[in-house]
Amino acid sequence: MHLLSVEHISKSYGEKVLFEDVSFGVEEGQKIGIIGVNGTGKSTFLKVIAGLETADEGKVSVARHAVIRMLSQDPQFKEEETALEHVLGGDSPQFEAYTAYREALQLVEMNAASEEAQQQLIQANAKMDELGAWQLESEAKQALSKLGITDWTMPVSQMSGGQRKRVAMAAALVLPSDILILDEPTNHIDNESVQWLETMLQKRRGALLMITHDRYFLDRVSNRILELDQGRAFFYEANYSKFLELKLEREEREAASEAKRQNLLRNELAWIRRGAKARTTKQKARIERFEQLQASAPKEGNGKIELSVASTRLGRKIVEVEHVSKAYGERQLISDFSYIATPGDRVGIVGRNGAGKSTLLKMIGGKLEPDAGRIELGMTVKLGWFSQEREEMDESLRVSEYIREAAEQVKTADGSTISASQMLERFLFNSTMQWTPIAKLSGGEKRRLQLLRVLMEAPNVLLLDEPTNDLDIATLTILEDYLDDFPGVVFVVSHDRYFLDRTVEKIIAFEDDGQQTVHTGNYSDYAAFAATRERVKEVEEKPTAAEEQKKPRQQERQLKMSFKDQRDFEHIEDWIMEAEQELEDIASQMEQHASSASMLLELTEKQQAAELKLEQLMERWTELNELAEQIEAQKKG
Repeated sequence: MHLLSVEHISKSYGEKVLFEDVSFGVEEGQKIGIIGVNGTGKSTFLKVIAGLETADEGKVSVARHAVIRMLSQDPQFKEEETALEHVLGGDSPQFEAYTAYREALQLVEMNAASEEAQQQLIQANAKMDELGAWQLESEAKQALSKLGITDWTMPVSQMSGGQRKRVAMAAALVLPSDILILDEPTNHIDNESVQWLETMLQKRRGALLMITHDRYFLDRVSNRILELDQGRAFFYEANYSKFLELKLEREEREAASEAKRQNLLRNELAWIRRGAKARTTKQKARIERFEQLQASAPKEGNGKIELSVASTRLGRKIVEVEHVSKAYGERQLISDFSYIATPGDRVGIVGRNGAGKSTLLKMIGGKLEPDAGRIELGMTVKLGWFSQEREEMDESLRVSEYIREAAEQVKTADGSTISASQMLERFLFNSTMQWTPIAKLSGGEKRRLQLLRVLMEAPNVLLLDEPTNDLDIATLTILEDYLDDFPGVVFVVSHDRYFLDRTVEKIIAFEDDGQQTVHTGNYSDYAAFAATRERVKEVEEKPTAAEEQKKPRQQERQLKMSFKDQRDFEHIEDWIMEAEQELEDIASQMEQHASSASMLLELTEKQQAAELKLEQLMERWTELNELAEQIEAQKKG
């Protein structure tokens, strides 16, 4: 089903063109990943589609009755609302129906004999049916739990920025929508939550548009890629892996076309320079052709960031962590942990949110003291710290001034020097942007600038705390290449599985039992080990048949149907027959209106809705019959 049309939209900020003359459509089931270098306008592009910003030119048309829901990078909340209230929708019809049902249920419990209370409960039941709100509370709690929010009654105002983002994401996933728009959904959630989110989005029936730098996530969820590059939009019917192949083919075609254009331009230039004896019509046409060839030069691409900055020499003693422990109040984060870094170490630190990963990194960096144990750095260690928390920047400074505060020039691995201006060029800050105040940069461009400043200081031990947050794929790819040749030691906290697989050779894992363990290999190696360990544990903990027989039989919980279950059980077969009849009626109408395209489109939408309704009723029928059989078996037992 067609849900949305984008027609010739353009958007600029001052002289900077973000995107120009972009047109495409969105169909049900499409999962579109939007990629591009930071500052190309990806977030603005999504806001225009969602109706939160207006385009300078063109229009966005949304299908009748289609609902758009967007998760932005900076979600807004009502004052004092709890996590659960926000996910349930606050003032949405489903939430109102859910609240009315809970109130009616309490009235019946207080006064079961009241006919008025019974009638109110029946009406509340009917409204819940009508809006499909029965599973809302359980789905909301499940989504919050999977995203690491376990205190559902905590006011959102008391949560951290990362927690608030996860609450907003749970709401975006749970509340009904035809088009879901996600801006960096994998930021601030751990690997387990990312995998759950992948599964949720893979199953989702509606359309999806998302910006993400997580390449595994993009590869597994998307089936279409939209690339924004220098104001142009390129579309690929592919996931991320296939997109890379198709993009390479496109760039090769463009390179061949440009080579042909340059050859024609040289021939025309030679003719122009010889001079024309008389300005005939034919000669004027050649001059016009020369001007057209000049004007048709392709826009300058993003280029490639290249890093070959040398690091300070590192001695034998690097980082020694000996029997370190750290707690916050009664919560023990790190227990008796030891690790000695060796030359060339590439160490990934993984675990659930709040487990203590960043705390360990801060202790290594000297920003926190351990409660017990010691951490010693070698005399030659020069730390480079890239934090997930956006450090204070003097935003009145120009881009070049900010970098020159770190170094005017830097030595490369081959002994030559590169000026700050040249390094900025390699980081996609052209000569115009170098004189731009930092305040005018996008969030991603500021992060890229901070990363360059860290590397300009030529560290030999890098501490990277969630480096993939807010950095585009192009910058991450070059950072990965830089780390390949980096002669020092790297400690990185990250939830980006691709980045970890690409860069690390050891894993420090913060396990669920509160312990820290060290594993050789990248993240996928550790994940495979952890999965095997869980399977072995399940087998070991599962009692044998003999042990089961020896166990005293515990009193089983008495199963029973709720008020709603009993009502549904009595009427479910009638509802199924009605749904089947409705489908037959629609099929008959489609035959009668076979020549009317508009009527067929309307009837097709009704048919899809009726099929979905029948499918849900059949699932409910199966669920209720299984419950009835269990109750009957319990009575007989």
